[in-house]
Amino acid sequence: MPPILNAYAVPTLAGENQLTDGTVVVIDVLRASTTIVAALAAGAREIIPCQEVDEARAVAAEFPPHEVLLAGERGALAIEGFDLGNSPAEFTSQRVAGRTIVFTTTNGTRALAQCRRAGRVLFGGFVNASAVLARLSGVERVHLLSAGTERQISYDDILFAGLLAERLGQRGDPPYELNAQATTAAETWKHAFALPMTLGAETLPPERLAAKLRESLGGEALVAAGLEADILAAAQVDRYDVVPELDLETMRIRRSGCA
Repeated sequence: MPPILNAYAVPTLAGENQLTDGTVVVIDVLRASTTIVAALAAGAREIIPCQEVDEARAVAAEFPPHEVLLAGERGALAIEGFDLGNSPAEFTSQRVAGRTIVFTTTNGTRALAQCRRAGRVLFGGFVNASAVLARLSGVERVHLLSAGTERQISYDDILFAGLLAERLGQRGDPPYELNAQATTAAETWKHAFALPMTLGAETLPPERLAAKLRESLGGEALVAAGLEADILAAAQVDRYDVVPELDLETMRIRRSGCA
């Protein structure tokens, strides 16, 4: 039986049973995936994802104040009373090292509701693309779960899903069997840039990728909110070698391979 590679353009297209036992890559390029990677790279101890603002406040209240930070957004903007928003640049080592981050976002953290029966859940974006691909080496059931924007398909997530689908398609032996959404994502990626860059044979300048990300629903929302710098931050391909992984028993996100 050939290995399987499925993509889902928004979480509602993937039922819980479709993700059973596979390795899921949660994709929210603008911005939750990118911010989670940046936070763990900066030394955050762990991230606790929450779907609702009140839930996040209640979880944070269970920790001593010096051990926890509240972070997240609604409508792209930082939540009143929270310590941090959802901009990757906020998550510096001086701010987050050694701390637990309780995190809630409009799209990314809510996508996790579909993942409870998965075998493994990773988080990916352009900033850790090669590290994610390395973790997927030899995996026979891969599911690329795009968060989208306000329950709609967002081009930024599709581009990254396409990069993964295209690169994994090159490596598979036997080749992966792609669902229709994975095939579409791979074609979208291959047509977005010149061939040497889409194949990974030539460096993709962040400014060129950022220009494409601005065209997405998520990108448009960030530009409108005055947060365009976050788009360029999300376009730094392979800036980090960190792969966040969700512990499905505790629902806490840590660096892959860390206890």
